[in-house]
Amino acid sequence: MVKYFPLFIDSQDMHCLVVGAGEVAARKLELLLKTQAHITVVAPWVCDTIKRLAASPNITLLEREFEDEDLTGHTLVFVATDKPAVNQHVHDLARQHKVLVNVVDNTPLCQFITPSIVDRSPLVIAMSSGGVAPVLLRYMRQKLESLLPANLSRLGAFSERFRERVKATLSGVTARRNFWEDVLDGDIAEMVEKGQDDKAVSAFDAALAQAADQDKTRSPGQVYLVGAGPGDPDLLTFRALRLMQKADVVIYDRLVSPQILELVRRDAEKIYVGKARSNHTLPQQDINSLLVEHAKNGQRVVRLKGGDPFIFGRGGEEIQTLLGEGIDFQVVPGITAASGASSYAGIPLTHRDHAQSVIFATGHLKDDTVDLDWPALAQRNQTLVIYMGLTGLAQICEQLITHGLDATTPIALVQSATTEQQQVLTATLSTMPTHPDLPTVTPPALIIVGSVVSLHRQLNWFNGS
Repeated sequence: MVKYFPLFIDSQDMHCLVVGAGEVAARKLELLLKTQAHITVVAPWVCDTIKRLAASPNITLLEREFEDEDLTGHTLVFVATDKPAVNQHVHDLARQHKVLVNVVDNTPLCQFITPSIVDRSPLVIAMSSGGVAPVLLRYMRQKLESLLPANLSRLGAFSERFRERVKATLSGVTARRNFWEDVLDGDIAEMVEKGQDDKAVSAFDAALAQAADQDKTRSPGQVYLVGAGPGDPDLLTFRALRLMQKADVVIYDRLVSPQILELVRRDAEKIYVGKARSNHTLPQQDINSLLVEHAKNGQRVVRLKGGDPFIFGRGGEEIQTLLGEGIDFQVVPGITAASGASSYAGIPLTHRDHAQSVIFATGHLKDDTVDLDWPALAQRNQTLVIYMGLTGLAQICEQLITHGLDATTPIALVQSATTEQQQVLTATLSTMPTHPDLPTVTPPALIIVGSVVSLHRQLNWFNGS
């Protein structure tokens, strides 16, 4: 939960009051002087830095004690005196008059806080730790300062220069956004950063003319089938993240975690088509139609799936539909649940002493039975991974024993793999269906069967909940 809501305030004609005129107040004053605000400083004693800064036409310096009337007409108040009683009084008065107040270095008395700033005007990045981790905040600011080129301001000014022209030329929001993304991610941006303005303008004119022609003919969009992995956002591929942040529409399923959805571009349309057993938000045919509809509207569509799109994700069916409609698509693989769950549970799917092959199967119930090739699955020296098998677990264990696996064969249930909520339940084929903790296991959960499960206790390295 965010305690301090980040926002940027128009400083033109804004009136700010600074109570105190020591070096701490001077640091705040230096920040305020980068804005267009009118600033009043009140203090009986003034340090040399503020005396120098007071030469600015935006500053009014009152060398006296604070008076209650000084608060009138101000939008923001910074309090930075060495007298706690004065700080408290100004704070209380500001709250009473509904004026936002910041008592420097006293978080409980701050209605707002000033962020750490990386300035590449007109691009400005502001960060805050809410006053609880100043060293981390300073570290992250240094990181960003080193990552962002100093001449990034040129690119901001270039964008501002042509913004209205692009708006007048390209009719749709999507077309304009796609155009600017191509500009900022290509040769034109490099030309601007190098100071090659004439060359950049010429290339920009050509690119805008081409975009205008495409806008008139409304070229179709693209669909990206993206694997979101097993749950941990750190396991996303770079390509998946890039496409998620360029998408106009994101169509996602139940297994995509909220943490991963947070990485999607903020103003992208998000459509939930989650599926659970006997509870499909949308039938697959309707999902296919959604992909086609949005792509034909010229949008960039991300079909975001838990795990990998081609492993029990019905990705093949979706791209067959796209092919039939003549829509361009890409497939971005993801770490499948079997790989993520086994790795984070310390259960290697293959091991020289235990298993030389792996089988993936789906445990969905059909007519209340799990219909699988049991003789092929009930083989020694292999690992069996079953997706979506929690409801049919008792049948799965029974059938594997019936078709030749020893009743003492180890089995694991991995719930919410790779996340902080991960839980691993181990037993044998004969004891798992009656395990006392089984009722606590909820989807998504993966079943792993084979002697490799016996390595869990030794190799388990990730402790979720």
